[in-house]
Amino acid sequence: MIDHETIGRIMDASRIEEVIGDFVSLKKRGGNHIGCCPFHNEKTPSFYVSPSKGIYKCFGCGEAGDVVTFLMKHEHYTYPEALRYLAKKYNIEIREEEMTDEQRERQNERDALFHVSEFAQKYFADTLFNNEMGRAVGLSYFHSRGLSDEVIKAFGLGFCLDEWSAFTDHALRNGYSLNVLEKTGLTIVKEEGQRRFDRFRARVMFPIYSISGRVLGFSGRILTKDKQIAKYVNSPDSDIYNKSHALYGLYQARNAIGRAGKCYLVEGNIDVISMYQSGVQNTVASCGTSLTVDQIRLIKRYTNNITVLYDGDQAGIKAALRAVNMLFEEGMHVRVVLFPDGEDPDSYAQKYGSTQLQQYLSENEDNFIVYKTKVMLGDVKDDPIRKSETVKEIVNTIALVPDLLERQAYVSQCASLFDMPEAVLANELNRTMLRRQSKAEPQPTEVDQQPTEPQPQNPTTQPKPAQPTNAFADPHEVQLIRLLLNYGDSPIAVPQPAGGDQPQTLTQSLAQILVENLESDELTFDNAACQQIFDMYSAGVKNGHLPTTTDLASADPAVRTLAFSLMVDTYRISDLWKGKNIYVPTIESRLVADLEESLNSFKLFKIDHLIAITDQKLKNLQPDDDVMLILAERKQLNDLRQQLGSCLHRVVT
Repeated sequence: MIDHETIGRIMDASRIEEVIGDFVSLKKRGGNHIGCCPFHNEKTPSFYVSPSKGIYKCFGCGEAGDVVTFLMKHEHYTYPEALRYLAKKYNIEIREEEMTDEQRERQNERDALFHVSEFAQKYFADTLFNNEMGRAVGLSYFHSRGLSDEVIKAFGLGFCLDEWSAFTDHALRNGYSLNVLEKTGLTIVKEEGQRRFDRFRARVMFPIYSISGRVLGFSGRILTKDKQIAKYVNSPDSDIYNKSHALYGLYQARNAIGRAGKCYLVEGNIDVISMYQSGVQNTVASCGTSLTVDQIRLIKRYTNNITVLYDGDQAGIKAALRAVNMLFEEGMHVRVVLFPDGEDPDSYAQKYGSTQLQQYLSENEDNFIVYKTKVMLGDVKDDPIRKSETVKEIVNTIALVPDLLERQAYVSQCASLFDMPEAVLANELNRTMLRRQSKAEPQPTEVDQQPTEPQPQNPTTQPKPAQPTNAFADPHEVQLIRLLLNYGDSPIAVPQPAGGDQPQTLTQSLAQILVENLESDELTFDNAACQQIFDMYSAGVKNGHLPTTTDLASADPAVRTLAFSLMVDTYRISDLWKGKNIYVPTIESRLVADLEESLNSFKLFKIDHLIAITDQKLKNLQPDDDVMLILAERKQLNDLRQQLGSCLHRVVT
């Protein structure tokens, strides 16, 4: 259990733009930072981070919260885990007692999977460097591939001994349960626990990390040439690891990808590490599977530019072709580098060195669609049928590109390569896209096509007045909540009646004035989220502690989303106005007028609603209704409306 004082020190030290910047490529815009949302797929950035308020908000999918909320959502941490991550990042000491065996067994299963995976990585790394067999077999293999000890340690590489259950026995002795070892895939259990053995025995180990550096799983490579044994064995999917959602090397590459604005995609783990050692650190590989949409979206958090590196043989070319269609569909800008036949990034780096590797990448990088056109045209020769098929194949790929201007540029380039009018290619592209669109549109079902029977109406049934909905807040309500959230603690001088010992003005917070004003008139909000936020501030005014961003982050999702939407300011006044001697008044400079205007507007909105209900009563009079009472109520509401309207006019003027 982490005490409140330590939590306070962690939250004070944490800079939300730094923490989120480790996972999302952010650019400064005014007082905020902006980037593509990591929680949904988007092409235009709508994810805002406000350092001054310590919150983030996506205006695309609605996700919002503080630094702890982000880590819990993005990394699937528990609340204590998120705090420990921040404490480690900002070197804040957390004193914790050593867990007993009983506590370890009661520990959340997901936490246990993470712990045993990290324990295994340290064990395999220690075996690689400090065990005689580990050094002779594992370390010598990595050295033979040209890897330095520094790079080996940077990727956490290791070795699993050629013994049936050396790791499993070691883990059990250290208190980890057989059930947890089996669920991570580190141990294979047979005959109801009677037989157990290490999944990765006699293999060099490549740990697979999350973006934050947590060990999710492993890939193990056999060092013998026995074709009866799989060359690579990977961790099975578990509660913490899904190979379709992970990229090998992304943890080490994420910052370099952001700096370079480009990601290199290679086929294997060794290729990633060789590229890294050669100075091309913005390199990743898929984890034992063909490239998936989720993996592409991981890359897209950092850049839209990707260069695919594959072997120069036919298998490498086919693999590149399969992957690229998905990349285009996800809005990526794709280029390709093919190595000479028989070479891959690792072998090329070993043979020619890092300088020549980087030079080869820069000189041989080609736009993929143009490259694909050149490759396919090489097989066409003068055959008109094959040329027609090639044109359709290229057009199908161009049609996957979401951006209109980019598609047009491809049409122009490919038309020149095909030696045909650009209009012909453009027409074929339009037909292809129309066919795809018609297939994507849902067809009406038989039920949809049936005409609906008119429903009989009861002439005695009176229409019910419209009820306010909680789905969307009214602008009048939103404005008051916006003032509470952003300026609730701002002091405001309230004029007092002259005479006596009282001062001429009394300083109160905006929240205190607003809460007292609405509660004295017994006014409430129709929107449930607005009312909950108001209730939090009402309680805060009474106990002397207004809600913090942490309080709002721990509220229910509707409240959190609304609150952080109103707290993140996506606009700023351009400095160009000052150069023209035009000074735009800020909200702070006219806060009192804004408060009066917003309160009066809200009250007018409420009165108009009551007037509408009264008019409805007059329109649908019942025999036992008191007409004079309703008319008096109507006049009273109208007088109050005129009075508020004149007050609002004075404020605005």
